[in-house]
Amino acid sequence: MNSEKTERNSFTGSIGFVLAAAGSAVGLGNIWRFPYFAAKDGGGLFLVVYLILAFTFGFALLATEIAIGRKTKESPLTAYKKLNKKWAFLGIFSFVIPFIIYPYYCVIGGWVVKYMITYLTWHGAEAVQDGYFNSFISGNWQPILFMTIFALACFFIVYKGVENGIEKSSKILMPILVIIILFIAIYALFLKYTDENGVTRTGLQGLSIYVVPSFKGVTFKKFMQICLDAMGQLFYSLSIAMGIMIAYGSYMKDEIHLEKSVNQIAIFDTLIAFLAGLIIIPTVYVFKGTEGMSAGPGLMFVSLPGIFASLGIFGNIIGIIFFTMVLFAALTSAVSILEAIVSSMIDKNGWSRKKATLIMAASTFVISLIVCFGYNILYFEIKLPNGSTAQILDVMDYISNNILMPVTSLLTCILIGWVCKPQTALDEISLNGEKFTRKGLYVVMIRYVAPLLLFVLLLTAFGVFGK
Repeated sequence: MNSEKTERNSFTGSIGFVLAAAGSAVGLGNIWRFPYFAAKDGGGLFLVVYLILAFTFGFALLATEIAIGRKTKESPLTAYKKLNKKWAFLGIFSFVIPFIIYPYYCVIGGWVVKYMITYLTWHGAEAVQDGYFNSFISGNWQPILFMTIFALACFFIVYKGVENGIEKSSKILMPILVIIILFIAIYALFLKYTDENGVTRTGLQGLSIYVVPSFKGVTFKKFMQICLDAMGQLFYSLSIAMGIMIAYGSYMKDEIHLEKSVNQIAIFDTLIAFLAGLIIIPTVYVFKGTEGMSAGPGLMFVSLPGIFASLGIFGNIIGIIFFTMVLFAALTSAVSILEAIVSSMIDKNGWSRKKATLIMAASTFVISLIVCFGYNILYFEIKLPNGSTAQILDVMDYISNNILMPVTSLLTCILIGWVCKPQTALDEISLNGEKFTRKGLYVVMIRYVAPLLLFVLLLTAFGVFGK
């Protein structure tokens, strides 16, 4: 077992940890979910609510998970048991969640690979043909091929280990991601288009819709829905309750300033989410108006390719750059999810990293195949408690994101806030004598506010409040 601890290694320093953790947080949720909610929920109003929650609710949960990881030096599966033996079951939840998420994330990652290659081979015009996306995902072999390519890339990085795989790839991919997203965001602001009715719309007008709070039609119920949307997005965006931050925290050196690192992760993640909105909302507004926004994959795989096609040859170039950015974001997130699973097997069973990565990658690959088949030979439709219609991928996403993640975070708040007491986390956060500037806020959040918000979020998932 001691040899395994050596093999797990650690991040070389604060920059490596923050970039890897931020890479985990910056994923597909930032790029299609955040802009959609911002457009739906009054633009700047959603942004203000999101920012307040990010640096209170999100901060408390993120700091807690990283503190648990560094304090126990264990993976999510075994860390909770080290804190309190009676709460070991929470470790199982923290293992099951990434095990459910990773297979379908690889499938979506495969979709991104497909679109990037489509634009690289100068076939972007094909991506806007009616039924192109649905025809692709319901195909027999292409979704499996591209999912396999994506999964192999994740496998290679995790197989190489923490320092040589995850940290090195994050130090390369994250700066490139920031440069690409900044370039496209600035470009989006200078777009201009006159539609068939003679109405001219500009990117700057789209920017005002995005950042200026709109209180039109905002009732108390609507405002509460905006708060729930922001909280749900934040939950997804910061990689909370996926076991990831506990795993990464266990690789964090004791001398690193934990509170400062958590702040940097939250700032980095929020900035990327904001810039993603800066790309998508002005762009879609210019070419399709306010009614052009749609949720989920349709936004990225249907709406945007249509816009790229209208820009001619330059649109194909933008398509290449955009889907390269999305691929980097998806890859850094997927790697962290696989690492949460692999590190659990290393700590629980004493496996080598190579053995754990091979077995976990192979077992999740089988589930990824089932997700791919969910759009053809295993296709079905089922109504979820929140009112949405779902297939296999949607069911897995609902169980992991809407039920298990809020439950795990709620129970973690109870464990740290009331069973082990907040001092357990506070001692770790100020391990080297650092002043914890938000100590009071943290205690109030972890004991009272966060559990209440998580309980409301859970009730919403079961359709108690409706959508």
